[in-house]
Amino acid sequence: MNNLSATQSTTNEATENRGPIDKELVVKTAATIADTEGIDEVSLTRVAKELNISQPALYRHIDGYDDLIRSLGLEGRVVLVEALTAAAVGVAGDDAVRAMGRAWRQLVIERPGVYAATDRYPCAGDDELEAAVDDVIDVLGLALVGFNLEPADQVHVARTLRSAFHGFANLEAGDGHPRPHDLDDTYEHLLDLLIAGIRGHSVDE
Repeated sequence: MNNLSATQSTTNEATENRGPIDKELVVKTAATIADTEGIDEVSLTRVAKELNISQPALYRHIDGYDDLIRSLGLEGRVVLVEALTAAAVGVAGDDAVRAMGRAWRQLVIERPGVYAATDRYPCAGDDELEAAVDDVIDVLGLALVGFNLEPADQVHVARTLRSAFHGFANLEAGDGHPRPHDLDDTYEHLLDLLIAGIRGHSVDE
């Protein structure tokens, strides 16, 4: 077997082991690049290279770079909801807020590229992305059941939790804390402050 035939055989074997190429695989490949090397390293050329196909062949599965980044952002919200839901099992009140807050931060540490993609494509006017954001808010609302909040307050508090968790995680991921500090301790203080604020809005307080 000549070198060209050997190379083709290896490529065909890799393709067979990987399974058929579809949008899910394209997004998964882009997610791996984003998480291991950074979201800025994701490109159509790079993804095509990883899949051993031509860049034009990607257009059978995605509509272009914007669609790829949008899909990564959607994936980021899906895995976030999964992490938060798992963290909320069996806990309530203060413990639920802490568990979800820690799960949010851990997800950003473990899946930095996919999470970063959530800020790369606008949600407004995109029904699927807006629904994914609502799912995040809804699962955060599970942590608030034990606080006896008014329904309107519960939505605002859930949005506040999202803003706080997202803001801290973004700063941490981007080395946005300039002085020597214990980030774990700072984050626990953030959770304490959030819980105290939530309790201040309880109708029983």
